[in-house]
Amino acid sequence: MTHPSISRRAAIATLAALGSTAALAQGVAARPVTVRMGYQKSSTLIAVLKAQGTLEMQLAPLNATLGWHEFTSGLPLLEALNLDNLDISADVADTVPVFAQAAGAELTFLAQEAPSPSAQAIVVCEDSPIRTVADLKGKKVGFAKAAGAHYLLIAALDKAGLSFRDIEPAYLTPADGRAAFEKGAIDAWVVWDPFLAAAQRQSKVRVLADGAGIASYQRYYLASSKFAKARPDVLRVVYAELEKTGRWVKQNPKEAATLLSPVWGLDAATIEQANARRSYAVRPVAPELLGEQQRIADAFLAEKLLPRKIDALNVALFKPGA
Repeated sequence: MTHPSISRRAAIATLAALGSTAALAQGVAARPVTVRMGYQKSSTLIAVLKAQGTLEMQLAPLNATLGWHEFTSGLPLLEALNLDNLDISADVADTVPVFAQAAGAELTFLAQEAPSPSAQAIVVCEDSPIRTVADLKGKKVGFAKAAGAHYLLIAALDKAGLSFRDIEPAYLTPADGRAAFEKGAIDAWVVWDPFLAAAQRQSKVRVLADGAGIASYQRYYLASSKFAKARPDVLRVVYAELEKTGRWVKQNPKEAATLLSPVWGLDAATIEQANARRSYAVRPVAPELLGEQQRIADAFLAEKLLPRKIDALNVALFKPGA
């Protein structure tokens, strides 16, 4: 089964022919633009859109093309956005915008995925003597800096009566973390899907804790504020396609997994397991949905991992219906 947008090729082609007129009707100059899109391997909805070519077709009426830029983690992705090397960022963990805000980045929150707390976890080897989070005291724990996994670790340690200073952190990308974990160079690993599902299916691991009750793990799509002001028409199309694709992935789990398998280099069963734990419920970002962002910022500040205090509500929010 294909993405519903694909079945409307003829309609989209007609829209493309009328692109300039439609853009002018919206009050936006239909000047040619290449939209620089940043994404990660875990950017599921963007990966689906990229594989299907859907977004390119929907942007054609606006005289917009896409340039794709892959990153290994969220922090460098948002750094590129802040440096005007990107226009839009695919989903990043809820922690990443906090660091970008602290660095003074001028970003606009495009969309938010509803919570997926079980889509990241702290894992140990199946035969590890570590049985609880409290047992991580003095242990070497691998995770990606500023990722959702980073906050999950802080929150889990706090719940267990420990602080971040009680463990030895090892900042590792998911690929490096997997390698270090499998050769025993780290005692525990904190990671998110689909890397988590791959480790569970391919290695003998045990989940020590996931985000249930401590870290809801909401992922955010962002744009540079400069681009958001210049091309809100493009953002409206991207938002609409993300929302539509999120529903399609949840309603068609096997088809989505089959589509993503060659893209991610993972078997379909692993991808289906990972996708089952993600909500993929794309929604506008409203101030009342940013409460956990402040808790994340305050937790990183308390551990002296954030350079200054920030107000998580002091951000630009895109309104797709405006």
